[in-house]
Amino acid sequence: MNDELAGQDTFGEGGLERTLGRLREDWTVEDLVDLFRRGRARGLSLMHVGGDGWLKRLDFMPHDAASLRRVCEAGERADGSSLFPRSGIPTGASDIVLRPRIESGFLDPFSAVPTLVLMCGHAGPDGEPLPQSPDTIVRRAMERLRAHTGTDLLALGEVEYFLGKRRDESDIYGADDRGYHSVSPFVFGEPLRRRALELLVDLGLNVKYGHSEVGYIEAREPDGVIWEQHEIELGLETLPRADEAVLLTQWVLRNLAHQNGMRCSTEPIMAEGHAGNGLHFHLAPARNGKLTPVRETGGSLSDPARWLIGGLVQTGAALMAFGNRAQGSLTRLTQAKEAPNRITWGEYDRSALIRLPAQAMDSRGRPVNPATIEFRLPDGSVFPHLLLAGAALAMIKGAETEGLDELLEATSATAVKDGKGRATSVPWSFREVAAAVAEQRDAFEADGVFPAALLDGLLSDLSHL
Repeated sequence: MNDELAGQDTFGEGGLERTLGRLREDWTVEDLVDLFRRGRARGLSLMHVGGDGWLKRLDFMPHDAASLRRVCEAGERADGSSLFPRSGIPTGASDIVLRPRIESGFLDPFSAVPTLVLMCGHAGPDGEPLPQSPDTIVRRAMERLRAHTGTDLLALGEVEYFLGKRRDESDIYGADDRGYHSVSPFVFGEPLRRRALELLVDLGLNVKYGHSEVGYIEAREPDGVIWEQHEIELGLETLPRADEAVLLTQWVLRNLAHQNGMRCSTEPIMAEGHAGNGLHFHLAPARNGKLTPVRETGGSLSDPARWLIGGLVQTGAALMAFGNRAQGSLTRLTQAKEAPNRITWGEYDRSALIRLPAQAMDSRGRPVNPATIEFRLPDGSVFPHLLLAGAALAMIKGAETEGLDELLEATSATAVKDGKGRATSVPWSFREVAAAVAEQRDAFEADGVFPAALLDGLLSDLSHL
């Protein structure tokens, strides 16, 4: 987390920080060994993200302190060709190494055996970061952004999801498009959502709030399942922590739903004509540990904001390859229930691809929450590591764009509505997405951020959907 956000007064840390009595950035391997000695953990799990964007894990049952130290310090080998197929890793030389991050640890809330989880990146046989690893890609994108603009980028995800359960006699209150911010008994998923918030804090995640959403699908034969929509909004974090937070949030929700005899879905669209699951990202530039304003004192956009908006306008269609990966993604966009279908940006405008949200103010007119730039295209099929890496590279493209002010003026939602601007449609097919990726390929491959083999495989997949 950046310095400005990390220094705030808190009500006490949760989860493993409370158990160890130390902030996570101060943890050492010996702290983890002591956790096992005291019986607070018995198993060890290395969790990481594969080439398909899903969480993976490798489980251990350490029998002594020495074996525990070896795994925590050095990690463990794995088959890279299975984890990252068609990414250029040969099956004849496919060993990679999972590299744990000590500060990422948490106790698995769903394990019958007390288990410590450590999130991991990936290294190749030479010990260097593995180019195909999603963790490597997002970190290299951040390094490139910092080197070219002197700016960092923070992000948070809005995780929307549907809970499904069989209808019973108590389910008499739900109604489509009327569930926003509803309370029990008008929503059945409130207890699960609150439990999720509690567990996410214990995992060490930065969480903002949760609420019920507008989506509701009445039970239909033959399964008799009603679906109810909710959202958990996370807090601003560095890109590598923000993308893991999204996947861990979805993991917690799916496990809780399973425990409670429910289903959890983050599909972009559950049924035509009904609200789908977006996964919007709020982005905030920062310099030297301080968030930069989106607007200057006179009201004009700050340079970092101009770069980010201009870059997203130009690369938004290509970023659908990482943010809109399911067949239902296109249905969600074409039916346009608060989903953007034209590439524009605007203040408060929920139909725009890029939105500048309002800020809450205190009694003196001072903002009480950070100014952000909301990218509204991604949905529940998102690969957050690649999407956020692409957003960082988009910001560089915006900074290097000649005629940036003219581009911003022409793509303003207000100008477009007044007939004075221009707006292209978002892609309506995956072949159009593939064409957009091919057009932006040089920006993605610059300085080796996205491996060429990964983009080749992506383009091939998109062209055949």
